Amino acid sequence: MAESLLSTRFQPPTALVAPPPSLAPTFLQLDWRAALSPAMVPLIAVLLFMFVFDAIGTLIAVCEQAGLMQGDRLPRARQAMISDAVGTVVGSLLGTSTVTSYVESAAGVAQGGRTGLVGLVVAALFLAALVFEPLVATIGNYPPITAPALVYVGVLMLRQVTRIAWDDPTESIPAFLMVVGIPLSFSIADGLALGLVTHPVLKLLSRRVREVGVTGYVLAVLLLLYLALLRSRLG
Repeated sequence: MAESLLSTRFQPPTALVAPPPSLAPTFLQLDWRAALSPAMVPLIAVLLFMFVFDAIGTLIAVCEQAGLMQGDRLPRARQAMISDAVGTVVGSLLGTSTVTSYVESAAGVAQGGRTGLVGLVVAALFLAALVFEPLVATIGNYPPITAPALVYVGVLMLRQVTRIAWDDPTESIPAFLMVVGIPLSFSIADGLALGLVTHPVLKLLSRRVREVGVTGYVLAVLLLLYLALLRSRLG
């Protein structure tokens, strides 16, 4: 924070409060004809895979840190995914960036957050922040202020690597690919895809086929399709 304030690149806000900007330029401004055209089908499929696995990866990681996992099962996963889906749809109708689960929630867990009350308090604070938009925008758009919080979140998430079976290559290699794949690809979904595709392949090569369920193999095929579609969209 001190570096930010002393830096010549820091631009102080012109005002502390201001009326919330109008939603008119983006509210319900949907191009249905373009969205439903055949050319958009691969892109929609890529976005679907990306959002689903981003949400799953974030929910599992945060719930694991909070101690809410029941073995390998994510409790009330259906409700969590429905909330995520509704937020994504409503956010798109409003013209905002995606309203979804973010791994920054780990910071709230580290402070003791465990229930939906945390989300309600955060939502209320965001609502109150609307009138302080000039100040919030100045702070939020300056990396030296926001980056340390993200670094700390990364440290919190790395606690889980101690539970990886490092002596078993069929477990450690996919886990390693996930850990390094997420930051290198700038995508939770892409990093998860690398690990979830590699895991059943290594089990097959090690003749330990039964250690992965049918769902794991089906998921690997779907993720290979996702990666192929992503590559085709990126050229």
